[in-house]
Amino acid sequence: GSFASPERSVPSPLKQEHAKAETLLNLNAKVLNEDWDDIPPSSALEEISEEEAVQIIAEPLLPLQSTTLRDYIDHSETLAKLVHLGVDLSQVEKRQKAGQLLLTLDFEKDIQKILLFLKDVGVEDNQLGPFLTKNPYILGEDLEALETRVAYLKSKKFGKSEIAQMVSRAPYLLLFSVERLDNRLSFFKNELDLSVKKTKDLVIRLPRLLTGRLEPVKENLQVCQIELGFQRNEIQEIVYKTPKILTASKKRLKQTFDYLHNIMGIPHHMLTRFPQV
Repeated sequence: GSFASPERSVPSPLKQEHAKAETLLNLNAKVLNEDWDDIPPSSALEEISEEEAVQIIAEPLLPLQSTTLRDYIDHSETLAKLVHLGVDLSQVEKRQKAGQLLLTLDFEKDIQKILLFLKDVGVEDNQLGPFLTKNPYILGEDLEALETRVAYLKSKKFGKSEIAQMVSRAPYLLLFSVERLDNRLSFFKNELDLSVKKTKDLVIRLPRLLTGRLEPVKENLQVCQIELGFQRNEIQEIVYKTPKILTASKKRLKQTFDYLHNIMGIPHHMLTRFPQV
């Protein structure tokens, strides 16, 4: 009428296996304890010899903030590789928030694809450093957006070599959206009453017209027409031959014209034929 004890209900082979397992556990625990006993306890207050002390190399602390990227170059593989490419960090750090941008980028993940893209566009290897020095912000741009802007220029019949020339001479060009680029091309075409081909030739020779401010351009066009007395068709010819007149100093433009026209007596039609003067 009594229940059998659990020990009696277990078959003898199982009891033997159980005993072996317990023995192994005890042995492993003993070995583990012995291993731990062999490791001397470490202490921050433990004394060491002078010979040991001078062999300790302490890593310099990363500054929480700094006015120069030089403080971070030893800690940043990205900065080190950019310097190797020829990027002038002393110039980059002068540009607003450019230093912070570079410190957040990973060379392999973020920068390498942009470098390959620029090379594919036509920027030469020896131009990459100077290009990124002038425009480090392109490293934070979305690759797909950059490719879309290049595709837009191709759709406007700009050749590969022409795009390479424009991008190299105007590093900020690819930061402009397709809409903004289209508005700039339309502005020069309509304002100067140029054909599509002449508009293309104009911006190829002076691509910063697409990236610079339009206010000085508008002011110089007004000066040429109202204050200097050139006709609209003369202004068109002058600008097409010498695009830099659109971005020249307004004061210098008037002084030069005054000397050429009022002192030397050179008429408008001659200045139109040789606007380089």
